[in-house]
Amino acid sequence: MSSLQSNASPTPLTDTAAKTGASATFAAVGSPYFGILLACMAVIVILSNIGASKGVQFGPIVTDGGFFLFPFAYILGDVISEIYGFKVNRKAILTTFSLSIFASLCYWVIIALPGFTDDYGISKQHALEDALGPVPQIVLASLLAFLAGQTVNSAIMVRLKARHGERKLWVRLMGSSGAGEFLDTLIFCAVAAPVIGIVGFGMFANYVLVGFVYKVGVQYALIPVTTAVIGWFKRREPSYVVVEAA
Repeated sequence: MSSLQSNASPTPLTDTAAKTGASATFAAVGSPYFGILLACMAVIVILSNIGASKGVQFGPIVTDGGFFLFPFAYILGDVISEIYGFKVNRKAILTTFSLSIFASLCYWVIIALPGFTDDYGISKQHALEDALGPVPQIVLASLLAFLAGQTVNSAIMVRLKARHGERKLWVRLMGSSGAGEFLDTLIFCAVAAPVIGIVGFGMFANYVLVGFVYKVGVQYALIPVTTAVIGWFKRREPSYVVVEAA
């Protein structure tokens, strides 16, 4: 039997799906599509970690420089969870953060390497230290937050899919995003706030509230786009075979 044939075999119904008449279908990772999604997630998280080392303020609103990127990592997590399932998304999370840790180690080596001793070289060294020096702490904050938040996000997505099958995707996207992003934001802000320069309870509460509302707002606003993207992958993923329950 060929690998494509084995990938295309329908996923067995879960207990919940069998009771409700829904079919929780997931694809195998043999096609190139999963690799594309994983690469995009890794790039977004690594860039977000760099951007998050800068505190950003818009009037009374306090956030960090990675605010405009990070919600898209969760959107990609939703796509992976919906199409490939919980175990595959967990591997994507671990792979992404292994690469983030590797990137952080590279920054440390780059900063530690002896540079030019003229004024320009010293200036560049200080700029690198200021820009990339805090990143290991940001990676730690992001690692703890994203592992917890994405795990909850993916678990809710898959559990609701077992209940609803292919129906009510918007319910899965909204429910998982709210829970996952809250946990992610709270943990990340608690660890990263001192590194970014956020001090005092009021400033910290602002940081948490703005981060959570913004991230969830972006994901909710992009639900039509996320739904279209998921549909596109489902139609083209060779091993995604929907089997209706009897």
